[in-house]
Amino acid sequence: MIGITLNVIFVAVEVVFGILASSSALLADAAHNAGDVLGLGLAWGAATLARRAPSSIHTYGLRRSTVLAALANALLLVGAVAVVAWEAIGRFGSTVEPQGPTMMWVAAVGVAVNGLSAFFFYEGSKGDANLRGAFLHLIADAAVSAGVIVAGAIVWTTSWDWVDPLTSLLVSVIVLWGTWGLLRDSLHLSLDGVPKSISLDQVEAFLRALPGVEAVHDLHVWAMSTTEIALTVHLTMDCATYPPPFLARLEHDLEDRFGIGHATVQIEPLGASPCARTKPGSV
Repeated sequence: MIGITLNVIFVAVEVVFGILASSSALLADAAHNAGDVLGLGLAWGAATLARRAPSSIHTYGLRRSTVLAALANALLLVGAVAVVAWEAIGRFGSTVEPQGPTMMWVAAVGVAVNGLSAFFFYEGSKGDANLRGAFLHLIADAAVSAGVIVAGAIVWTTSWDWVDPLTSLLVSVIVLWGTWGLLRDSLHLSLDGVPKSISLDQVEAFLRALPGVEAVHDLHVWAMSTTEIALTVHLTMDCATYPPPFLARLEHDLEDRFGIGHATVQIEPLGASPCARTKPGSV
């Protein structure tokens, strides 16, 4: 809420002074900050939806909304970069002279606003793609604002008006480069890919090494949300040596070792008919 409020106020300030100062860099930064407001709103809404209890329609609840929000944030960043770049290209050759001092002080406020907002998301962004999307949005805008300060100083001291749109293009490339990781990870999670914090080979090796386990198949690991990981697996076991606390201990070990908090395990007796789901070459 604080991040959204700060950015809404700053967008209005940048639009007004961007027009008054005839600065494409300031207007580009305003467009980027407008994307922040939408991005922060998506992240906030997704985090709220993720806390909803499971229902007969959504048996996992709405946890996956955090993954979708992260993907939407990545796409918003790409779209904002495209708008900024297009506006900057159109400014080359323009006869309008940007006002360096105005660019500098407004952009300095932007660095402060975005830096403060990003600070609130720093810790959570380390393990949550949804919060990382919001964090990258804010860091990207702080970088854009910093670039505008430099551009303003150059325009002010040299009257090189082309530096204003060039700065917008350079910052756009940097933002796009930083966004690629978020876009790749969020798209991967939305397609039920194995979270990057998990090595499927290590999970399988751990399961095969459990006492009494003869075979492992139909192993799946995916993200229920940007912070929760689920697993399903079929274990073929010698039930004569099957220890009673096996499942409880396995559930604890999977969460402790791999961060998998939602495990569903099917035990199949050794010597029974092969699982109908098992296919040659499958895990």
